[in-house]
Amino acid sequence: MIISMGEMLNRAKKEGYGVAAPNVFNRETIEASFLAARKLKAPVILDVASVHGIYECADLARFYAARYPEVPAAVNLDHGGPYEDIMKAIHAGFSSVMIDRSTLTYEENVREVKEIVKAAHAVGVSVEAELGHVGQGDEYEQTRDQGLTKLSEAQSYVKETGIDCLAVAVGTSHGVYKGTPHLEFELLSTLSKEIAIPLVLHGGSGTGDENLAKAVKTGIQKVNLNTDLSEAGKNALRKALADSAPKKDTKATGEFAPKKMNMQQTIVAGAEGFQKVLEHYMQLFDSQNRW
Repeated sequence: MIISMGEMLNRAKKEGYGVAAPNVFNRETIEASFLAARKLKAPVILDVASVHGIYECADLARFYAARYPEVPAAVNLDHGGPYEDIMKAIHAGFSSVMIDRSTLTYEENVREVKEIVKAAHAVGVSVEAELGHVGQGDEYEQTRDQGLTKLSEAQSYVKETGIDCLAVAVGTSHGVYKGTPHLEFELLSTLSKEIAIPLVLHGGSGTGDENLAKAVKTGIQKVNLNTDLSEAGKNALRKALADSAPKKDTKATGEFAPKKMNMQQTIVAGAEGFQKVLEHYMQLFDSQNRW
């Protein structure tokens, strides 16, 4: 069943666990996410970037929600940019939209987010927004400290915009880190205690299990995951291809000769690799057996 992300994360905040939010982009990654959640009885948030097809992913999410009705899933527009994309996501049936105005001034950020909150809430869609700025991993050493979330601004921001959950910058980055991830747990603890709504951590991949588990225990309710899952799927696909390649030293022929994997089988192997690592994170965030 597809439910409000706000509802899902409020429950996570109350019960003290985190929800994995994999970036999905096709049938295989969406079904793998549902299968992982079904296996572990865990909630899941499908993060969809507009470039991967808003309407296509919405239709696929509904299809698998009907096939696996026991799975609580939210469908969230990830890093929503143009106003048109955000409205398309709401029209397509997403249960949440994330608005990224983190590179704007505080005043501009508030003004644009506030208007979208009005439209989204009018049709029961929850809203995530970012204050502070989570940069790119390849610039980690140069940009890590520039966009950290400030408590006073965060408190005002939540009140002025009316958002349902807040993405905070506490030392993570998107993509592959160039340098060692270092999270500001004291800042995160303060934000969690002083801000009533759920908190979101962008840039979960590569941050390390110890850091992520501690972040959830300190007050994060949603963890965005892309690179780690993508790499796991890619590596599983590569292994499947390598394992199915003809062996030069074999003398077996005919029906006993090693069989090459076809395209469908390699795609399935990649999806299984994606799912396996997603299950690992669901367990790491203590979200299994929650629904």
